[in-house]
Amino acid sequence: MKVVIVGGGISGLSLAYFLLEKNPGIDVSVLESDKQPGGKIWTDRTDGFLCEGGVNGFLDNRPRTLELVSKLALTPLRSNDAARKRYLYSDRKLHLLPESPAAFFASNLLSLYGRFRIVCEMFVPKGTRDDETLAEFARRRLGREAFEKLIDPMASGIYAGDPEKMSLKSCFRKVYDLEMKYGSLIRGMLQLKKEAKKTGKKVGAGPGGVLTSFYDGMGSLIQSLAHHLGSRLSVNSKAVSIEKSRDNYVVTLSDNTSFGADIVVLSSPAHATAEMVSGLDSGLARLLRDIPYPCISVVCVGYRKDRIKQSDGFGFLVPGREGRKILGTLWDSNIFPNRAPDGYVLFRSMLGGARASELAMKDDELLTDIVAGELRDIMDITVQPDFVRVYRHEKGIPQYLRDHGKRLENIYGILRKYPGLHLSGNSYQGIGVNDCIENSHKLAEKIASGI
Repeated sequence: MKVVIVGGGISGLSLAYFLLEKNPGIDVSVLESDKQPGGKIWTDRTDGFLCEGGVNGFLDNRPRTLELVSKLALTPLRSNDAARKRYLYSDRKLHLLPESPAAFFASNLLSLYGRFRIVCEMFVPKGTRDDETLAEFARRRLGREAFEKLIDPMASGIYAGDPEKMSLKSCFRKVYDLEMKYGSLIRGMLQLKKEAKKTGKKVGAGPGGVLTSFYDGMGSLIQSLAHHLGSRLSVNSKAVSIEKSRDNYVVTLSDNTSFGADIVVLSSPAHATAEMVSGLDSGLARLLRDIPYPCISVVCVGYRKDRIKQSDGFGFLVPGREGRKILGTLWDSNIFPNRAPDGYVLFRSMLGGARASELAMKDDELLTDIVAGELRDIMDITVQPDFVRVYRHEKGIPQYLRDHGKRLENIYGILRKYPGLHLSGNSYQGIGVNDCIENSHKLAEKIASGI
């Protein structure tokens, strides 16, 4: 039985690992089009700084990821407890986000009416639409001010998305389920806390967990998986098409090399997968092309500690209503050790996304000037950075828009016509590292059970 996995990001690499774990004798090949595996997980060490060009960590609340890390003999590194403080830039200044309901209602982050409107959430009728946008849901249940100041920046911080278009059901399923089950987010949370006292488990509508990485960055996970796979992983191997023969599938590369396979898993981004399957099934290709990937840039800047007014904490997000050009900034050298040389700090800002995609593709000098200017206005940093690195993603984070779930139903319906052909990756059912690893494990079980 031959399995070909197209795409050497975390989904493809972890899938290959899990398949070999279940059946060490399986013939599996991973084809990666880039010169290095990892996809959006890309760690760059230069001039003493450790920069994450894409993914900067995972939450430690999902056992599957931690199990994989343990099997690879890696040591997970939880973010610094001293960096738990998170900020929000609102009304032209940074506000410390309250860490408890009592602190929230005592703060001035929202107006008195805005806070009162949140309390009224308990009396808002349950929604009738099957798939609201995040903006529609938040305004209906929490009010306009809470949406603009709290929910909007959360959406841009996680998805770099536009909440006016994002599917609540696909992006924040826990929140959707709370309303469906309890009729109110507040009542649901209170009920879950009661249940948690009996079970001892932590509960919440958000993702929960602590941001976790490795001393040498997220690239450590990719390197370990690649080392484990050895010659089964081929880089600079771009798949351009897939065809169905009578007995198997044929994957053709850009150099006209071809691979025959009984099972093919396309773990590439949806837009790349669409091009590969266009000759096989135009309807499937069309559905995949409809999943948008806005441009995103990550700009890492380093400063001497003695030249800036150092802020403690994790970083800040920026609501769209503020009209700033960055989506937010993480204070990476506060969050994890080994991110900056002694005497320096490292900040990591994100630009672009669904509402300003074209901005992300500007040249390095302009993006650096934008970030330096934003940090001057927001953090009162009046000097130019001593270190700069810019990382562009012309196709950034996949966006789960309204009716994403229906699109997936149509995609999986078409796939039933092609036994042995599977899709994997963050284009479909979760964008995070934890989602990708969990989905890869499920797919490995499905494939292994049929072998």
